[in-house]
Amino acid sequence: MHMTCLTSNRNDRCSSKVNGFTVIEVMITVAIVAILASLAYPNYMSQVRKSRRSDAVQALSQVQQTQERWRANAPTYTSALSAAPPNGFGLSSTTSGGYYTLAISSNTATGYVATATGVSGKSQTGDTGCTTLTVTVTNGSAVNTPTECWSQ
Repeated sequence: MHMTCLTSNRNDRCSSKVNGFTVIEVMITVAIVAILASLAYPNYMSQVRKSRRSDAVQALSQVQQTQERWRANAPTYTSALSAAPPNGFGLSSTTSGGYYTLAISSNTATGYVATATGVSGKSQTGDTGCTTLTVTVTNGSAVNTPTECWSQ
């Protein structure tokens, strides 16, 4: 507590002036910050997950391009994603950011299914509705599902 004495011509008086914050004021401030953080963090993580989807989109695009080069020289598409050439693509089974695992299935002479699935223990497993992104190619046409997860 700091005491300040003021003097004037008419009377002499001392006033007490308190500097600082009370515990109640600090606790109210902490509570407000906690409420704001609890509202902001889920929205932040949602945006982070959305931006990380580009990791899967880029990897699946690379798989599509590689499949088309492969099919130009082979009678069927392949599921050999990580096998070394000439038996496969020689690509990693995880995306460059490490948020998704890649797989190819249902390969035939006319199509295949390429899938990117969120890696267990990483934030992408919490990407509701977009944990798995799929490209289904049939007779030269590609369908990306779920469609809302592919929009940037």
